[in-house]
Amino acid sequence: MRVQVAIIGAGPSGLLLGQFLGKAGIDTVILDRSSRAHILARVRAGVLEEGTARLAEAAGVGRRLRAEGLPHDGFSLAFDGRDHRIDLFDLTGGKRVIVYGQTELTRDLVEAREAESRLTIYEAANVVPHGFDGGTPHVTYEKHGVTHRIDCDFIAGCDGFHGASRKAVPQGAIRTFEKVYPFGWLGILADVPPVDDELVYANHPRGFALCSMRSRTRSRYYIQCAQDEKVEAWSDERFWDELRRRLPAHHAEAITTGPSFEKSIAPLRSFVAEPMRFGRLFLVGDAAHIVPPTGAKGLNLAASDVHYLATGLLEHYQDRSNAALDAYSGRALGRVWKAVRFSWWMTSMLHRFPATGDFDQKIQEAELAYLTHSRAAETVLAENYVGLPY
Repeated sequence: MRVQVAIIGAGPSGLLLGQFLGKAGIDTVILDRSSRAHILARVRAGVLEEGTARLAEAAGVGRRLRAEGLPHDGFSLAFDGRDHRIDLFDLTGGKRVIVYGQTELTRDLVEAREAESRLTIYEAANVVPHGFDGGTPHVTYEKHGVTHRIDCDFIAGCDGFHGASRKAVPQGAIRTFEKVYPFGWLGILADVPPVDDELVYANHPRGFALCSMRSRTRSRYYIQCAQDEKVEAWSDERFWDELRRRLPAHHAEAITTGPSFEKSIAPLRSFVAEPMRFGRLFLVGDAAHIVPPTGAKGLNLAASDVHYLATGLLEHYQDRSNAALDAYSGRALGRVWKAVRFSWWMTSMLHRFPATGDFDQKIQEAELAYLTHSRAAETVLAENYVGLPY
């Protein structure tokens, strides 16, 4: 088989890239080691920047997002037993975020690709990119015990942090930067109405908490937990009790509890690999960078990567120019590092660190006090939260 672009990974970044290229008449194949059912069942992020929503619309998959997504004009910072609302819409001149589950966006992209009869190969084992440092890029994979080869012009590695794409890069050609945070997030999904119309980020002596949602009837809640915590140790009752302890009284009293249908613990890390291009292989999204979820940037960064890469590939095929492809890594990393900084700052400001002394704790409290009494500081937060321009 031969295609113009082989895409490794059928998550939202790979599917979004495939959708953009397909609309332009560029032939693609998408490979993923997981099944279609598994991909559509994965629970991930749900806060989209306006830029991500615009990309979805441009790719032809924005109808359900606009109909069912929940526009949010702000969110609350809760500390010292009270709320302080960050008015995103006012501070940014009319920008907002949209709550729409990554699972739903992935479903929209999968269905659009299938409707256009574009090839996705699920349950492809041992996917490996080859020849990307020369003139014969290709991808091999195994299916039903048979090894297959796909020749192509370019390879897009959209296969996540643990995928094969970054691992295929020679060790001396890539540099990585990483910070592992000394805690995780214990999260649940429950079919109960959210505690508030907007997200609530809480800083509390017992640890961070986040009240989020996927719809008006489905809530996503998180609490900070120790790195070595076991999800089996947390009954629903224990989780709801701990969440209430970390929220201001009016929120704690308003929580509707119910059985969870998903419960997991996620470690927090910051990770960047650079560059993001190696010959004819391009890293996209989590294959190149990870941010803690505090700033809601993971999916949105993957979308901006897709924007830069799709622009470069379209220019290559339509205008016979490689300028945008050559600029891909630099453009993407410029935005990535700003988001890494923002996510680190939000994480540092809102979590309780095990080794924090009295001095550091006072600095954190001063940071929150300054932020919530300075329009200039609030504006910096709001501009980053709604998403920096591409």
